[in-house]
Amino acid sequence: MSGSRPNPMEQLIKTLDLEQLEHNLYRGTSPDIGWQRVFGGQVIAQALVAAQRTVDADRFVHSLHAYFVRPGDPSVPIVYQVERLRDGGSFATRQVQAIQHGRAIFTLSSSFQRDEEGYEHQIALPDVPAPEELMDEAEFKRIFLPKAPEAIRRYWERPRPIELRPTSLKHYLTTEKLEPLQDVWVRTVGDVPGDRGLQAAILAYLSDMTLLDASLYPHGTSVFDPRLQAASLDHAMWFHRPIRFDEWLLYSQDSPSASGGRGMTRGSLYTRSGVLVASVAQEGLIRKKANE
Repeated sequence: MSGSRPNPMEQLIKTLDLEQLEHNLYRGTSPDIGWQRVFGGQVIAQALVAAQRTVDADRFVHSLHAYFVRPGDPSVPIVYQVERLRDGGSFATRQVQAIQHGRAIFTLSSSFQRDEEGYEHQIALPDVPAPEELMDEAEFKRIFLPKAPEAIRRYWERPRPIELRPTSLKHYLTTEKLEPLQDVWVRTVGDVPGDRGLQAAILAYLSDMTLLDASLYPHGTSVFDPRLQAASLDHAMWFHRPIRFDEWLLYSQDSPSASGGRGMTRGSLYTRSGVLVASVAQEGLIRKKANE
């Protein structure tokens, strides 16, 4: 319908379509969704898109390493400056700096490779309930949100381009100390074009969702706790195999350690058929606020 607002996936794709300002210089904007700071997954994805714009079409991202330097301001554009560090026979390396108000808010290094044959192995898909056996988002909202704290209610009521279906909801219902493990089925809401670079960027976007949670389970708290200061500090990702978004993906996560006000979490992204498509690692700030 003319004049209607784009659905969340259309909005995400639009957000990832950066404007080129100059050679190696791009600009991105943030959707108006009421957040006080830019979602980390958005900055990762936009920076990856900027880097992709500067490499040959036959080279695809295989890894990225990023640091969140300052909170992003969603009310102003983000400028992405790309440095072309190397273009070799098989690999290309890029460094991207995201800038707002004249200061860096984020840095990303990424490496791209031409497809080639080689040794193959992977860790098997964990044995978890299928997504159809789990409560969908609509049912979850109907049952739990009326009694949920305001922060949880705001998070789940916001339209999103990614549907989440955790295999366990226990952490929403208790302050009991739990094992630092989490499995979440994820899928895109809406169609995703077949462009491989865009698919990698959307995978990077969703890789920042829910990842910090597992580091808080052993402490009986969550990112929704108003007494907690939580934020991503860094993010690393390895793209093992091409991805398609026509099915559910399992995001299997664990947190091996927390110390010094930081929690470390690892994640593996599998297709429903059991193919490991990406691995993720992140350290985040999980600090108790002063006077709490």
